[in-house]
Amino acid sequence: PKTDIVFLKVHKSASSTVMNILFRFGETHNLTFAFPQGGGFQLYYPHHFLARFVQGFSPLSPRRFNILCHHMRFLQPEVQKVVPSSAVYFSILRNPVQLMESSFVYYKGASAFSRVRSLEEFLSQPHRYYNPASSDRHYARNLMTFDFGFNPDGEESPERVQLMLKAIEASFDFLLISEYFDESMVLLKEMLCWDLDSVVSFPLNIRDSSTKSPLAESVVEKLKAWNRLDWEIYTHFNRTFWERIDRDIGRERMRREVRALRQRQAELARTCLQGTGSVAPKDIKDSSLRPLQHGGARILGYNLKQGLDQELERTCRRLVTPELQYSSLLYKRQFPPPPS
Repeated sequence: PKTDIVFLKVHKSASSTVMNILFRFGETHNLTFAFPQGGGFQLYYPHHFLARFVQGFSPLSPRRFNILCHHMRFLQPEVQKVVPSSAVYFSILRNPVQLMESSFVYYKGASAFSRVRSLEEFLSQPHRYYNPASSDRHYARNLMTFDFGFNPDGEESPERVQLMLKAIEASFDFLLISEYFDESMVLLKEMLCWDLDSVVSFPLNIRDSSTKSPLAESVVEKLKAWNRLDWEIYTHFNRTFWERIDRDIGRERMRREVRALRQRQAELARTCLQGTGSVAPKDIKDSSLRPLQHGGARILGYNLKQGLDQELERTCRRLVTPELQYSSLLYKRQFPPPPS
């Protein structure tokens, strides 16, 4: 199994669920994480990543960390200073139309969105509300492009787009697609030589469907045009994703693997969870399992069954522990506070 991993956690793309998988794998195999200085949750995002943002990094010592997976704006020469050269690099993408709809609800406080009532209103005159000089502009345009380290207001010529795609391909071993999450997990398992249980998950940091609304076709076209660079990244890597599956796994085996993964997840859900799945934040009984609420989104969570035996309780709890709580727990384990 591969244990040296860089995961570029792209915003609003099922990346919290992937992070939970990496946290569990790292904890089980006693791996080290490249944590943000002081145990924060982001590597000084939205600045480009620098090695010195990592707790315990020193240019003088050759210490390397196994897993780098907290939010960052990608900059490979700096990333290479903190992980072994053998590290596998991957990320996950999401259709930019849904990505922006999600971003609009989640980052409603961002300067570009704060003065509009709806996404339609924003898209009717985006340049009226969007300021390329504002420090939080990336939430409102080409968010994936930005997370990969490029300029979200960059030129959209075919040459420029090709350079960007080539640069991503040169840095990353593979990219997953959140719309095909189960297929992505099977591919992840193959690429990292992991077993099925390592890539099992419950969806984390998802919002209540009551805050989601379908978008009119005219809005969808405007969204694609406004997020043109993201759209180019997504369509290109969606295509190469399926090419890789055809080449390395095959559709028939992929169907079998996906079925096995879903059966295992359903089995764990029956074992671990009260009720059938996620619940509203106010209904989460254990406050340590309550996810951070943000913007206009209602982020769902889970209730564990009572009376599970110790080992099982631990397994189940890890599956549903929200990102911030899990990150803090692992940070304290890796950097124990001095005895008082």
